[in-house]
Amino acid sequence: MNWKKIGKALLYPHIAIMIALVPIATAFLVLSMVFLGTESWVSIISYVLSAYTLTTWCFKIPYLIKFFKTFKEENKLVVRWRSDARLRVSVMLYGSLAWNSLYGIFQLFLGFYHNTFWFYSFGVYYICLAVMRFFLLLHTRKHAPGVKMQSELQKYRACGWILLLMNLSLALIVFFMIYWNRTFNHHMITTIAMAAYTFSAFTVAIVNVVKYRKYNSPVFSSTKAISLAAAFVSMLTLESTMLTTFSDGTMTVGTQKLMLGLTGGVIILFIVATAIYMIVHGTKKLNTLKSEVNNGK
Repeated sequence: MNWKKIGKALLYPHIAIMIALVPIATAFLVLSMVFLGTESWVSIISYVLSAYTLTTWCFKIPYLIKFFKTFKEENKLVVRWRSDARLRVSVMLYGSLAWNSLYGIFQLFLGFYHNTFWFYSFGVYYICLAVMRFFLLLHTRKHAPGVKMQSELQKYRACGWILLLMNLSLALIVFFMIYWNRTFNHHMITTIAMAAYTFSAFTVAIVNVVKYRKYNSPVFSSTKAISLAAAFVSMLTLESTMLTTFSDGTMTVGTQKLMLGLTGGVIILFIVATAIYMIVHGTKKLNTLKSEVNNGK
């Protein structure tokens, strides 16, 4: 028997087998942990299968890195995606516009159904996000970044004004959280998933704010400022959910209200500062641009 060939086949199985092993090993592992315990022969097999699956994927990592590196450099769609910032921003705006519109309409429907300003506030907030992204999308579909600078600056300043108006909805949300103790209560797994999503969105929003500054496009800056503001509000919602879900009775209602009030106040001040900066900076740039055009004439 060719032991070397057998060992290689075991450590480097076909990719289809490796992919199939992942759900099978996961299902057996969950079954063993939840229903069977540690002494069952099925549990022992599931542990061995899981260890084998993990080992084969670890051995495959260098090949996967090489494959994805080659794919990133040679695939036309990937190359275009990486090189075309306008395409990336447009796709992001389409997705965000659809999500904000549907979620905002759903919250307004809940407001009508329950007749409460709590859902009205959320609905208005997400509808405002959708309106801003819609106007920015109209521009990115027609023009490359930096080509129509005056139009970009006008939209940049308009987004600042809308952010200021959005703070009214946000202030109502914070008020309901504190004064009437309106918070979110979810299952522990749902809360953990929300935390993973929120921290990921928050990190990506911060990175993109810095990353897209090099394009010198007010529209691009506006999209990232909107994403950052939305991430901050998601952080407030997450804090409210975690305080309710993981509360074990040691924290008083007053302490929870204080924490939500401080977080909400900081977020409101941040969005106000961002909006004022966008308005002032956009106005200053517009005046400078108009002055240059007049001097050129």
